[in-house]
Amino acid sequence: MNAVEIDQVSKSFRLYHERNQTLKSAIMRRRRSVHEDFWALKDVSFDVPEGSTFALIGSNGSGKSTLLKCLAKIYWPTSGSIRYNGRMAAMLEVGSGFHHELSGRENIYLNGSILGMSKKEIDRKYDQIVDFSGVEQFIDQPVKNYSSGMYVRLGFSIAISVEPDILVVDEVLAVGDAEFQEKCLQKFRDFRDEGRTVILVSHSMEAVRDMCDHAAWLNKGHLMTVGDVDSTIEAYLGGKGAHGAA
Repeated sequence: MNAVEIDQVSKSFRLYHERNQTLKSAIMRRRRSVHEDFWALKDVSFDVPEGSTFALIGSNGSGKSTLLKCLAKIYWPTSGSIRYNGRMAAMLEVGSGFHHELSGRENIYLNGSILGMSKKEIDRKYDQIVDFSGVEQFIDQPVKNYSSGMYVRLGFSIAISVEPDILVVDEVLAVGDAEFQEKCLQKFRDFRDEGRTVILVSHSMEAVRDMCDHAAWLNKGHLMTVGDVDSTIEAYLGGKGAHGAA
């Protein structure tokens, strides 16, 4: 069974060629703005197997972050469809959903509610969230005083506490230290053992090999290959040599 089915997904953005794009200036000119469509994704189709740890790989500008945002429902595809089998949670930016002036404790309840947890559920999971994050010493300090690593640890701890069937994660884990990376790796193993699915973006092929069993390689918005992680990485590294390193 598939956790996610991506069917002919394309995503375009408008690139404008004029500096002043205000409504007033457009009315004053009495003509349409000059723009072109940039296709960040073009007819991408593949399935993510249930219970897999799945990586999106590719050079900068390949479309992997755009696809991840489509998976997280931040962007909507211009065409095509994405189907999910289960509850999805996403962590794409450091401290996304955090209020800088609130404490870590308050942000656990705020971010947890944004992710769909009830107060009773957060109460029950509060201690394990704080324990996993390792920021208990600073939990009552405003998060604006947190380091980027502390942000990541607390945000990730909240996201995994939702116990999603599908977890979508960006490169943000690279900010964590080695000990936290290992905790995340073990958490991904636990997810897989429980039949849950993780989809992530990473530029580190070493981390992808360690964490993932499947991968998809994107290049300039096109799907190049998808399959087991080792063969996909080899195709990607070989392709970089053929087309020039990114």
